[in-house]
Amino acid sequence: MNGNVEFLNYIHQNSGMGTDTIKQLIGICKDEEYKKVLHSQLAEYKMIHSASDQKIKQFNKESKDINVFSKVSSYFMINLNTLLDKSPSHISEMLIQGSTMGIIDITKKLKEYPNADKEIRDLANKLLKLEQNNVDQCKKYLQ
Repeated sequence: MNGNVEFLNYIHQNSGMGTDTIKQLIGICKDEEYKKVLHSQLAEYKMIHSASDQKIKQFNKESKDINVFSKVSSYFMINLNTLLDKSPSHISEMLIQGSTMGIIDITKKLKEYPNADKEIRDLANKLLKLEQNNVDQCKKYLQ
């Protein structure tokens, strides 16, 4: 199976973490213009998350979400990091750091699963492009 399901689960978890993070930041952010950027990123993460879930089901498997501990610790870290500074610049800095880690991880996974189905590699590349675009979008808000 060329690691297809494992690779899809990675994509599913990564896009799920992006979805959860952006949703939380939309609730924290006060800048309406910046919220539009976040909503755009959220839509992309949701699309990839849904596509990976559907593809996993085609293999008659269930998608694996991120474990509860990771979700809770991420939630608290975001709240802690935005406690004093909820500015678009500060949120952008956090997102750039997260997306950069995502870029590194996805690039490694693409090399780890060179024989995965083309559709799965395409979905991973879509996630990679999303992360790269997010970094570029967020750079505009750094001060």
